Amino acid sequence: MARRIGLTGGIASGKSAAAAVMATLGAVVIDADLIAHQVTDPGGSVFEQVSQGFPQVVLETGWLDRRELARIVFSDPAARERLNAIVHPAVRQRMNTLAREAESTGAAAIVMEIPLLVENHLEQYMDEVWLIEVSADTQVSRLMARSHLSEEQARARIATQMPNAEKRPYAQVVIENEGSLEQLAASIRALWRQRGLAQ
Repeated sequence: MARRIGLTGGIASGKSAAAAVMATLGAVVIDADLIAHQVTDPGGSVFEQVSQGFPQVVLETGWLDRRELARIVFSDPAARERLNAIVHPAVRQRMNTLAREAESTGAAAIVMEIPLLVENHLEQYMDEVWLIEVSADTQVSRLMARSHLSEEQARARIATQMPNAEKRPYAQVVIENEGSLEQLAASIRALWRQRGLAQ
């Protein structure tokens, strides 16, 4: 039976980079954010619900203005809850389907990359939780560079998430990601061997 690893961490902590390394080690990676995009794209299972709930973000092309949607939900907790109530069940359903398919292939590990894993109490469905951590300052600078946000906007987005200190008790593995991609990869490869995941 494949080991289910819940990979989580704050925004801009390096979850996707960590997942990419795990994929090179033979893990099947299932990315909650990617699936959230798929189910909310035109033709996706909850596109119509999101369009009706947030008509102001539907572009003339028929696609969602994701930048505007993010601005709305990160500044309005009620709007964020409304969006999550639409999107999260569809994402969980798709992730479970993909996990079952991966198990049938004989994969040694299935990495479920879920930003809000602890917040949504999904750790109970994982064999172990890996938490990627960075300092608040590193998080801010990476988020500003990646998403072209002001410092104020970056800090506002980070403030909507559960602090690492509250996530740590749920994690079996904590990885500090203040260094280079090479250092992150080396840490993960070592942990992979230590935890008996190397094939």
